[in-house]
Amino acid sequence: MFQDAYVKCDRLETEDLLDLFTPHLDGAPFAPATSVIMKRSLGFYPGYDFYDIADHSTMPARRRFVVRRQSDIVVLDFTNAPIYALNARAPLQLSQALLTDYVRFFFAFVRGRHGRFIICESLDDIQWRDDPAPAARKALSGMLAPLEILETLPDGGAILAASMMFKDTLFETRISVDGAGFVKLSEEKLLVEDMPVLDDTFGQ
Repeated sequence: MFQDAYVKCDRLETEDLLDLFTPHLDGAPFAPATSVIMKRSLGFYPGYDFYDIADHSTMPARRRFVVRRQSDIVVLDFTNAPIYALNARAPLQLSQALLTDYVRFFFAFVRGRHGRFIICESLDDIQWRDDPAPAARKALSGMLAPLEILETLPDGGAILAASMMFKDTLFETRISVDGAGFVKLSEEKLLVEDMPVLDDTFGQ
């Protein structure tokens, strides 16, 4: 998942960033005393950083997600619109080494009309409500695999193989990413239904 390589911002940087981001964020201002900002670079957007902002004065923590390079501040709203707009002006740079990171980022911060599509590369990516029996875990583990690039496209995009969860259903699919970063699913194949999983939320 899109969760590694983060650095925690110190108190002074947190205060400066909140001053910068607050006019762009909805809801009540984030208080520096109770907020934590985690930062990581984005190789597919050269010069841009990603910020995970969490206010721990509420339970669950109130969170917002921002991509920024200098004065270009993009608040991710879980639609594809801000990502596709950023792809055009950043500009997006995709290499084989960066394609899988971009795909993980895209599906972490874009929801469909009826819910999220969650990439599952291992059992750790599944949020269980009830732990499955050992035999079921072994069977499910055999169905999961890391994102795999199957074919590169002339425009710099690619077709990838993936295992994904939608609500309580696990399925295989092909993910097409063109050179401009537009993403499409196809060739879905049902694997398991009615899995004992939690409803996925971002804690908002």
